[in-house]
Amino acid sequence: MVEDLESLVRALRASGGDTTSIEVKAAGGGLPTSLTASLSALANLPGGGMIILGLDERAGFRPVPLADPQLLKQGLAAKARAYTPPVRLSIGDGLVDGHPVVVAHVHECDPSAKPCRVTATNTGYLRGYDGDFPLSDVETQGFLAARRPPLFDRQPVDGATVDDLDHELIGSFLATVRERDRTGLGRFDDDMELLRRAGVTVAGGQPTVAGVLALGVHPQQFFPRYVIQAAAEPLPGDPPAVRARNQVTITGPIPRMLDAALDWARRTFGTTIVANPDGSVTDQPAYPLLAFREIIANALIHRDLDNWSQAFAIEVRLRRDRLVVTNPGGLYGITVDRLGHDAITSARNGLLVAICQHVRSTGSGGRVIEALASGIPTIAFELAAHALPPAQYIDTSIRFTVLLHASAARGTQEPSLNDTERRIYDALAPGPKTVAELAGALALSAPNIRKALRGLRDHGLVAQDGGRGRPTVYRHTSDARQ
Repeated sequence: MVEDLESLVRALRASGGDTTSIEVKAAGGGLPTSLTASLSALANLPGGGMIILGLDERAGFRPVPLADPQLLKQGLAAKARAYTPPVRLSIGDGLVDGHPVVVAHVHECDPSAKPCRVTATNTGYLRGYDGDFPLSDVETQGFLAARRPPLFDRQPVDGATVDDLDHELIGSFLATVRERDRTGLGRFDDDMELLRRAGVTVAGGQPTVAGVLALGVHPQQFFPRYVIQAAAEPLPGDPPAVRARNQVTITGPIPRMLDAALDWARRTFGTTIVANPDGSVTDQPAYPLLAFREIIANALIHRDLDNWSQAFAIEVRLRRDRLVVTNPGGLYGITVDRLGHDAITSARNGLLVAICQHVRSTGSGGRVIEALASGIPTIAFELAAHALPPAQYIDTSIRFTVLLHASAARGTQEPSLNDTERRIYDALAPGPKTVAELAGALALSAPNIRKALRGLRDHGLVAQDGGRGRPTVYRHTSDARQ
């Protein structure tokens, strides 16, 4: 079913965990209940995803003995019918390290029928880079809104007048249009006519959503959550009461927000001292500023502007090992696997993009965007030049996330277990057991079993339950989340 399942598993082992589109479960004790959320989330994910049963993520994706693979496949097929609309699956068999696994491709739900929800609870789920989450009512509205072409940026802003436009930005915009587009927009001598034909205003001078966001004095007067919320994780030496560092809420029109986000990055990103070939010594930020700028510009321009998304901000989170940037609204007219490979310019907010091509940064005077499909290649080039891993892009239809990793993934190394530990670990795959049950099944002495269990607990692979009048049993630490 998967042409090169072994290569796929090697990639999972190198990354150290599931990916956005691949969910791995041990399933030694039967079909995991957590698949209820995963099936819905993967069906709602652009392109769908894959479920692999028979591998233990906590043990470096080692194969787990499956009692009855055929029963697991039947259970998956039956479970898929418990959704509205039903989840479409292609189920087959595979081999990893010579052991059988069950592989199921979860097909993407038709966009006109999203979100896919659990019929019994009417709950839909969304795939994130760190788990599956129930859809809120507002997020559900996002899926319903995605069934229509996005035209929100063209609408006039209630209560706004031409006085709500920034005169400095407007002057720069008019000068740039007349210089760069002389035979098009630039041929209109009257300023108000040019602004109307550019979509900055409508007849009568009332600004549009795109006009306010790109050239407004203070767009947050009308769109309070069109902001960037940025914060960094506390450092190891910070007091326990410290929840975040350099937390800011960035407001203003797009060019000023972009400049402010770069200022925040310069203050917040860690730096290293680098000796250059010419003998000079410079400070190099943990993440290339040019790549960060492209990510933020894309988030500001391509975030969803429909009513459902107005409660959500663009979020920037600097963690110890990664940088996370998230904005409401998924990709439009392109898929993640084509980002940076096809020279395609696709815009959710076409009018906003058209205006921002002529908007200039108030700080550097440079373009806000180019609209030449060059942003993703620029990000890739800058990360490679700084010896950083490629960016990870996650599209969940109503949310788009970019992950930058601080260094190459070291991967999850399979724990070094002795033969006894391996035998006991495999024996616990179907479910929890007592020492006596392990001794009977494996013909090992109780002291040897207890010693091996201590080693497995030290590796974080086995947990102990019971005590206080209850039998003491041992289980895989992953059992609690299966």
